[in-house]
Parts: sequence; C-alpha cells; structure tokens
Amino acid sequence: MNLSIGLALTLVLLVGNGFFVAAEFALVAAKRHRLEKAAAQGSKAAAAALSGIKELSLMLAGAQLGITLCSLGLGVVSEPLIAGTLTPLFHAIGLPEAAAHAVAFVIALAIVTFLHMVLGEMAPKSWAIAHPERSATLLALPFRGFTLLVRPLISALNAVSNGLLRLVKVHPREEGANPRTPEQLQHLVAESRRLGLIEADDHAVLSQALRAPSADITAHVIPPERIDTVPATATGQEVIDACLRVQRSRLIVGTPTDPLGVVHIRDAYLARRRGTATTARNLAYRIPTLPAGASVSEAVARLRAARSQIALIRTEDGTIKGIVSLDDLLTTLLVPT
Repeated sequence: MNLSIGLALTLVLLVGNGFFVAAEFALVAAKRHRLEKAAAQGSKAAAAALSGIKELSLMLAGAQLGITLCSLGLGVVSEPLIAGTLTPLFHAIGLPEAAAHAVAFVIALAIVTFLHMVLGEMAPKSWAIAHPERSATLLALPFRGFTLLVRPLISALNAVSNGLLRLVKVHPREEGANPRTPEQLQHLVAESRRLGLIEADDHAVLSQALRAPSADITAHVIPPERIDTVPATATGQEVIDACLRVQRSRLIVGTPTDPLGVVHIRDAYLARRRGTATTARNLAYRIPTLPAGASVSEAVARLRAARSQIALIRTEDGTIKGIVSLDDLLTTLLVPT
C-alpha cells in the first residue's frame, strides 16, 4: 500500500475511533434536562441526542461495534504499513531480515497502540466528559445515523450472545424487566421482619415505600394560588432575588395558569457570573405534565425519567390543578404514616 494512502487511512481510523468513544461517553454523561431544553428550542441535534439516551443500550452497542471496527482496521492497515516501511531501513543498517522485521513490528505496534490510546481513546473521552451536552449535540446526528444503519447487525449479534448464554444456563433479561412484583416484595419484607432479619424501624419504612406507590398524588398537589412564580422577562438577578425572598431554589416562569417552564437559581447565578444578559424565559426548562389521577409511583417514574423536580398537574379538560414536587413524593415513599 502506498505510504501516503496508508497514513491517510490511519488518520481516518483514529478519528473514527475517537468519534465513537466521544459519542459513547457524551450520551452517558449528558444532562437530560439541558438537552430537553435545547430540543424544545428547535435543536434537531439535541432531539437526536435525547432519542439516543432513550435507546442507550442500542447506542452503546453501536459505539462498541464502531470502536471494534476501527481498532481492527488499525491492526490491518497501520501496523503492517509502518512495519513494512521500517523493515528496509533496519535491514540497510546491517540487521538480518528476520531481526529487522521483528524490530520494525515491535516499533509499529508501539506507535499504533500509543496513537490509538491517546488520540483514539483518552483525548475524545476527556473532551466528552468535560463538555457532555456540547459533544452529545455535535455527534448525535451522525452517530445515531450509523447506529440505526447497523441496527440489524447489532440485533443479530445480540441474539447470538443471548443464545450462547442460554447454552450455559444463563437466561438474559430484556432491558427494563422487573423481576419482582410489589406483592412479592411486601411478602419478602414481612418475612424478613418475622425472622428478625430487619429491625422494626426498617420494616416500617420499607412497608410504607411499598404501599405508597399506589396512592393518589392529590394530597401532595400544591394549588395554583400557592405557586411561587417569576415573570418571563425577569433578569437573572431578579430571579435570584425572588428565589431568596421565598426561600426556594426553583420558580415557575410565567403565571400559575400559564406556566412557561421552571427556572433554577443555579442557572441564574451562572448567567450573572458569565455576564450574560438573559431572561427567565431563556433560562427556563420544560415542566413535565401529569394527569390529575396519577399515582405516586407513576409520578415519581415520570419525574425521574424527565430529570425534573417539578411536574404540572392537569385535569382532563386541560385545566392546571397545581404542581407536585419530587421531594414531597419521595417523602411519601420513605416516611411511615
């Protein structure tokens, strides 16, 4: 192979390896609520990154496949190229041909390994972890396109691996499978207490945590008249002042009957520190919505999935009944009544 073509292929493979490594770590490290905010503002890249997070298992498998292909390519193209280039040089200075090839191979392996680890692994990983949302949005569209393209191959490989596991009596679970029902867990807790394996206080907390999920969230809804808000046009400093005045870290942007989002005092502080002239509307992130009859378990699951601390409660006709906070719901799960 021509030296210049081989070096160009080596560079492409290193960049490809770095691309897959960065995309993998970016999706894992990115803050979901920030991507949701960008997606709500019309960013297609952020929307693609969100879709990738929702199918994280598939995305990670795609990243691993890409990394493996690039690594194999470096072994097939780069090592023989460098070794073949160095062998004549060592042979010319007096080394026997076999020794010259061995020394050239070791040097080629060291060079390719160093480049692969530094440029193809460590550098892109550090960049993705340092700037997760930026790297996720920059890489999401091409990475998701690649993963969807090779999805049939990933599914086939997954089926083969599951088949091999079953041969050794290991039964793989589907992602998100729940091995225990609440009734089974309640029985397990009761038996553990009867046998003296857990203390009375622990039994009370666990029992409450298992009973509460089926309860209605109505008792925890904060009505509109008690919701603390800040105008959409409020500056970062005005947001800070309002949060300090009501002793809350988050405020609804807009009005209780027409909320535009939630603003966190942290984002206002950061905006002020950077000297950014912005408003509460620009700092706000989306509020998830729950039906009025939702259970505690459903509400907690929706809030955690949305990476949000607050949810709007709407009736069937669209009327806002109030808001509910994750802190209040978790207190219901953990504090015995």
